[in-house]
Parts: sequence; structure tokens; C-alpha cells
Amino acid sequence: MYNFIKYVVEGKEIKHLEQVKLSYARDALEPVKSEDTMDYHYGKLYRTYVNRFNAGEGDLDFNEAGAFLHSMYFPQLQVPDENNTPIGASKEFINKHFKSFENFKEEFTKVAMGIQGSGWAYLAKNGEIKTITNHQIKNDIILLIDWWEHSWVLDYQADKKGYLTNTWKIINWNIIDARL
Repeated sequence: MYNFIKYVVEGKEIKHLEQVKLSYARDALEPVKSEDTMDYHYGKLYRTYVNRFNAGEGDLDFNEAGAFLHSMYFPQLQVPDENNTPIGASKEFINKHFKSFENFKEEFTKVAMGIQGSGWAYLAKNGEIKTITNHQIKNDIILLIDWWEHSWVLDYQADKKGYLTNTWKIINWNIIDARL
């Protein structure tokens, strides 16, 4: 999931990050996420985190964490499905911790909408819905939603709740199952 190569140069271990390849076309998430948003979000911003880290530019921890989070985020997306719901292990996990997918979505929405400004909301391995301010590497992520403006503003303007409501249509539950 998190793509980096470690190599040694003159006795010093170096990390080289790589941007994950999409398993879908950049326009495949429409109308939930437009090709323009994907070009900007995946094609420019995510790539910039990787490139700046590899060039040793800016805040390396911030760039590495930004690359890490986007490496988790994009692979969990798929072509929209109006009836998309958790399956298998993710369904069992959500039902165990929230009683139903509807309850989970309500709780997730409440937590995400509570983020002031930018950040991330995620379902953790312990069943809690957590937030990440700025960029941080977390090792307990099952499902991750990008709450930074670049994820939704081109398509949803100020309608963050609409963005989240539609995002459930593009979650690839097979990926979430594999993370469990």
C-alpha cells in the first residue's frame, strides 16, 4: 500500500517514495469525483508530496505523511455503485461496532463534519472513528476519507456532507476487507 524503496548510499539508508498507480481511469469515479478533481488531487498534489520528499524539499515529515495517506486513500476507491455497501469482513466489523452501515455513516459524518478546516477522517482498527489534523502516518487505518478542500471543492463547492454521502458510492470494500 505505502510505496517506498529503501536503498543505501554511502552507508546511509535513503527512502524513495513512489506514487501508487490507479487501478481505474481518472474519469472512472465520475460523477462522484470528477476527472478535473482527480487530475488536481492525484495528478498534481499527491505527486507533489512524493516529488518534494524525494528531492529533499520542504518539510520531509509532512511530505512523507501526505504521500502515505494518499497511498492509502486512492487504492480504496472504485467505479461508483449506487448500492455500494460493505461486504465480508468490513460488513461484520461495521455491524459489530456500529450495529449497521447506516449508523456507521451517521457517526462518521458527525466526526468528519466536526473537523474545522482541513484534515482526514478514518475508521481505525479498534472500531473508533478518528481524525488526523494536517498529515500524519497512522498504522491503524482501515478506511480513510480525505477532508482537505482539494478532495471536494471543485465538485461540491461548500457541500462537504454531499461529498461524504457520495463517497460511500466509490469505496472498494474488498480493499477495506483486506486491511482488516
